[in-house]
Parts: sequence; structure tokens; C-alpha cells
Amino acid sequence: MDAFTRAWRVLEQHHQDTRHILLRDRFACEPDRFDRMHERLNGMLFDYSKNRLGEDTLQLLCNLADAAGLGRRMHDLRTGAKVNGSEGRAALHTALRLPDGADAIYVDGRDVLPEIRRELDRALDFARGLDDGSYKGATGRRITDFVHIGIGGSDLGPAMCVQALEPFRRQISVHFVSNADPACLDEALCRLNPETTVFCVASKSFKTPETLLNAQAVKAWYRDAGFSESETGCHFCAVSADTAAAAAFGIAPERVFAMYEWVGGRYSVWSPVGLPVMVAVGGACFRELLAGAHAMDKHFFSTPPRHNIPVLMALIAVWYNNFQHADGQTAVPYSHRLRLLPAWLSQLDMESLGKSRTSDGSPVACKTGGIVFGGEGVDCQHAYFQLLHQGTRLIPCDFIVPMTVQGREDERSRFVVANAFAQAEALMKGKTLDEARAELAGLPETERERLAPHKEFPGNRPSNSILIDRLSPYNLGMLMAAYEHKTFVQGVIWNINPFDQWGVEYGKQLAKTIGGELQHGVSAHDSSTEGLMAFYRECRLKNDGAA
Repeated sequence: MDAFTRAWRVLEQHHQDTRHILLRDRFACEPDRFDRMHERLNGMLFDYSKNRLGEDTLQLLCNLADAAGLGRRMHDLRTGAKVNGSEGRAALHTALRLPDGADAIYVDGRDVLPEIRRELDRALDFARGLDDGSYKGATGRRITDFVHIGIGGSDLGPAMCVQALEPFRRQISVHFVSNADPACLDEALCRLNPETTVFCVASKSFKTPETLLNAQAVKAWYRDAGFSESETGCHFCAVSADTAAAAAFGIAPERVFAMYEWVGGRYSVWSPVGLPVMVAVGGACFRELLAGAHAMDKHFFSTPPRHNIPVLMALIAVWYNNFQHADGQTAVPYSHRLRLLPAWLSQLDMESLGKSRTSDGSPVACKTGGIVFGGEGVDCQHAYFQLLHQGTRLIPCDFIVPMTVQGREDERSRFVVANAFAQAEALMKGKTLDEARAELAGLPETERERLAPHKEFPGNRPSNSILIDRLSPYNLGMLMAAYEHKTFVQGVIWNINPFDQWGVEYGKQLAKTIGGELQHGVSAHDSSTEGLMAFYRECRLKNDGAA
């Protein structure tokens, strides 16, 4: 038996030995529990004391990470080794946020830092030109709106950042179009003037169907407005690894910014993919975002596992996923401006870790990935929190809470923070049947006994609390990088590649085939798919006749 298998089996037995211990009892017996089970980094506090574990559990989880070769894999990630084995690529999102003066990072014998800095400076210069009015549209009018056309990793990260950093917004209004449903683009275009709008096409391959369909529709919009091809080109820029394809589309090379082969889409907001963030909040704020992410990188690569925030986040997730058989995980930002964070986290985690094959192609031996969902607190409390409190499923929760709203505090912001703290406490403590009866002491006994079971809460429901002193670019960068590294560590433990997404590609291939068949009427599929396609054609004929 190898060291990893031994460490895994020890954890299985440990779970059996400790499963009876309740969180409320741990807190009663450990007055210093919070002191021992929280970490701070700059403006962030990570409290993991409300989890079903003790110091012995944490040590065993650290042993598991060591047996999985986490230290070696972290070194490989940082130095540009080809950790994305299925595609033969490095995964160097951390290099995108290295400061000036950092040591060289080599990919295939070439230092990539000069290119990273050159492309970042080019993108920031273009954003500055939009902001100060020096870059103008074809008719000479100042640009007022910037529309980012992308999908998945090319959309979720930038969109979340722009929304989160709204208080730092500058001159240009930034919009996002991702879905190929015509309503998505139409909704944006109806509010825009072609003379004062710039569109950014973000696609690594410059072949993403949803993105190109929307980009072609924008070109048609310009044609309908009387713009020539060259005039239309003035209103486009691109982020892509294929400059030739972008040029063929009509975008001048000086407005095509690099998307690197060694950075996956969901890890790419730190690159020129973050151009809409640069446009929205300016270069100084974007560099602060990078600085915050780099601060978390330094912490991650240099801190022992027992006090390493992303490592602890990952090991706790593994503890619930594989040993306590949790049914999912929820992330709840108690911040309106962070309301897109759960969607970004869902993609980061589920696209990275939804794998059934190990890095060498063998079937996995354990449950990987998880169902990650969430929403905005306090709203969630009036939606799915009922299941968290009194349901039969184990769903750990991350509470993500800024302490102030851009330096402003009033009764509403205190209410939001208080609710986050209260929900975490309620999930942990629960309410016993006797406590429920005491709460109903003023009722007749029969009524009290009838109602008390409904007001009992099992408690012992785990959570992490991630607090930031304020929602700033720096703190947002730290938060995002922490979750990126958490994802990587889980991939190491499960021996899967968190940087590819072959499952996504298969559906795209089929969609391309079916799209043509829907138009031309010749197909050969299973009876269900044929029936669905027949209904589509029926509806099209009916609608065409009505028109």
C-alpha cells in the first residue's frame, strides 16, 4: 500500500471515529477554537473554525496533501512545467500577475514575462485611450460604451470584476454579451450608438461559435447603420491567440491583444481578457487587482499547508466531498456587487474538477468535483437556506462578506453583515428540541409539543467565513486567487487535470452538426433528438407561414 492510500484510509477511519462529535460541543470544549482556526492575510480573514474537524483532522489532511505530492506540484505550477498534461501546456495564470523584477518564467525555453508585460501595457494603453478620449470612432466622436463579446471564462471573470468594482468605475460604460440567443445582443444594441461604441471579441481560437455569431451580428448592425468595412473595423478590438483570424475578420493587428495558449479561459481575467475591467476601472485599479492576486500567490507558494489559506480551503472541501459525502457546496456573498461571484466560482470549480479520469487517463478511484452553487445574501436566506438548515443533505457553505461598502456604513450594511454572521452561527449551533420547547413556553402544552419539532434545527452544519475589510480591487484579487489555488489543490489530491475541459468540447461538436441539420432538414440521430428537431422544424414552418 502506497503512502497516499494509507493516508486516505486513515482519514476514512478518523471520520468514523469522530462523526458523533457536534460542532456546538467542540466550541464549548475549545474556548480558543477560533484563535487556532483562522488565518489573516492583509485585508482578509479566513475563519474555518465552524467545520466538523479538529487539529487531528487537519494534520491528517495535511498528511494526505503531502502524500499526493502537493509541494512538488505547486513548484511545477509556479515554474511553468506542463501541468496541463492532456494538452501539453503550462498553466501560468500566476505569471500574469508577477510584479516587475520577478525572476524569469520559461515556457519551452523562452522567458514569457517580457511578452506578458508588453501585452498588458498595450491593453492598458488602449483602455487609457478610450478613457481619455484620444481613441475615437470612425466619425470622430468620443467612445462612450465598450461591449465585451465572449463566453465562459472569457466572460464570467471580467463581468464579475466589473460589477464588483462598480464604485471605481471611470468614464466608459461596459457591457457584456455572451449568449448566442439574439435577445442577449439585441438587449445591448438597443441602448447603444454605433458611432460611440467599441466591441471587443474575446476568443482564444477566434472560432468560438457563440462569440463569432454575435460578432458577425454586430458587423451587420454597422452595415445597416451605413458604415463601410473599414469604418466598422475602427469599432472592434479582439483578445485572441489567433491574430490572423482576427485580421481576417477585419480587426487591425494593433487592436488585437494576446490570449496565451498556456492560460485557460477561466484563469484568464488577469491577461488582456481583463480588458473590459481595465476600461471600466482604469489601469491603476487593474494593477491593484493583479497585486492582490499576487499577494495570495506569494502566500500560497510559501506558507506551510497547516496555515495556507487556499490549501486549507481545498483540504476542507475534500474532507466533506470524499469522507463525509456532502451533496454539494454553496457560496454566498453578502454583497450586492459580488452577486456574480457564485457563477464565476461554479465555472471555476465544476469545469476544472468535473473529471472522471485521472491525469494519466485512468478511471478515478474517488468522487471528484462537486455541485457548486450560490446566490446573494440576504436573498438566499429566503430561498434555499431552508434546505441548509433543516434539510437532509450536507451542503457546506462559504460566507463571503465585505465589512464595509466602499467605506460607507449604515443600518442596512450592518444588517447585511449581521445576517451573515447569524446564519453561520445558526447553521453551526442548531436548536435542540428542548430549546424549541422553551421558546414556546407561553403556549399550551399540546400546542407547544405540536410545534416544537418543526422549530428544531439539527445544527452541525459546517461553513467557512471569508471576510474582507472592504471590497477593493486588491481584496478582490486576493479572493479570486485563493479560489483558483483551492481548485488546483483539489485537482492534486484527486490526481486530475484542472486545466482542461474536454467534456465541453463534445457538445460543441454535436451542436455544429445539428445546427446545419436544423437548417437543411437531413439528419440521423436517436429517436429523441430526431423528435426534438422535428418539433423545431414544425414551429419554424408555422412561424414562417404566420409571417
